[in-house]
This record gives sequence, C-alpha cells and structure tokens, in this order.
Amino acid sequence: LYRVNQAYEQIVAKIIKETGGSWPFGDSNYTAFPTYTLTMTNSEPFYQIDSLTTPLVIMGVEILDDDGNWHPIKPITFQEIREMGIAQSEYLETDGFPLYYEKRENAIVLYPAPDNGVTVTLSSGLRIFFLRTADTFTSAQVTTGTKEPGFPSPWHDIIAYEAAHLFAVAKGLENRDRLKLEVDKKEKELL
Repeated sequence: LYRVNQAYEQIVAKIIKETGGSWPFGDSNYTAFPTYTLTMTNSEPFYQIDSLTTPLVIMGVEILDDDGNWHPIKPITFQEIREMGIAQSEYLETDGFPLYYEKRENAIVLYPAPDNGVTVTLSSGLRIFFLRTADTFTSAQVTTGTKEPGFPSPWHDIIAYEAAHLFAVAKGLENRDRLKLEVDKKEKELL
C-alpha cells in the first residue's frame, strides 16, 4: 500500500507540475475545492498551513475586510524583499491591511501583519487557494475496491507500473529499466 500511495502521489504531482496552474488539477476523490479559511491574529504575520493538509501549489491568498468583501493579495518572495534593500523583518512592519504574502516552508507570511483596527476581519478572514496531493488509498479501500484514482481511468494502471518500478529499484531487480520505460510511456500519454 505504501508504494501504491507513493506512486499515486508522484503521478498527481507530475500532473500538477505539467499543468502549471493553467488548468488546476484536483483529485476527483475530494469532495470540496482545496481552500483553507483561517482565523488571523492581530499583529501576527506568520500562518502555518501544512498541519491542515499538504498543499503542493498555493494558487492565491485573499483577505476579508470588515464589509464582508474578499481582497486578493499579491505574492512576494524573500529575495524580492532583499532586492529592495529592506530587511525582511522591516518590510511593511507597521500592522495594517495585508497586501502581500510570502510562501515560506510550511507557512505563509503576511505583509503587513493584520491589524483589526484597519478594516481587517480576523475571524475566518484569511483564505488560501491551493492544489494538493492525491487522496491516497486506505487499506480498507484497497480491500473492498471502493475507490479509484482521481485522474482519468484510461491511465489508472500507471499506478501499478510506478509502484512496481519503485519496488524494483528498491530491490535492485533487473526489470526496473523495462518498468521505467512503461511508466514513462504511460505518463507521457496521461500528461
């Protein structure tokens, strides 16, 4: 089951990478769009996100104002802040309505940090849109056969080939190269 789920997640990651967000892929086994809605804390810029689920790509971030309207904020990188000649800790250091977000490890950092005195709604006021990994199989689902991979069915067998390839590599089996060729062929067709 471990290698099957590993293969499944690798395939979904490749689909997401290949589409590049132009048509955001989502595993059809999920029942809701991948969106976090979090409560912010006054003057707190740092929000951890990996404990909720594992986003592979953050598509965008929005902040809720006190009139109930959502506002998209722009991505910024640590390097972009440094290139401005500003220390990261001093960039938009006065709390206010967040305008930018930085992706950092398993979190996002808001610039400036939210200030509930300037029309920011803290309670459920941070929304993050993302692409996530596969909705992996449980042993019960495998036993009962009640779940299928969340991508088009003509390529479901790629998971078996990829899992077999991973096993063959781990065990040093001679058929690993032949399995890799089959995986590559099916992956090219799928993508």
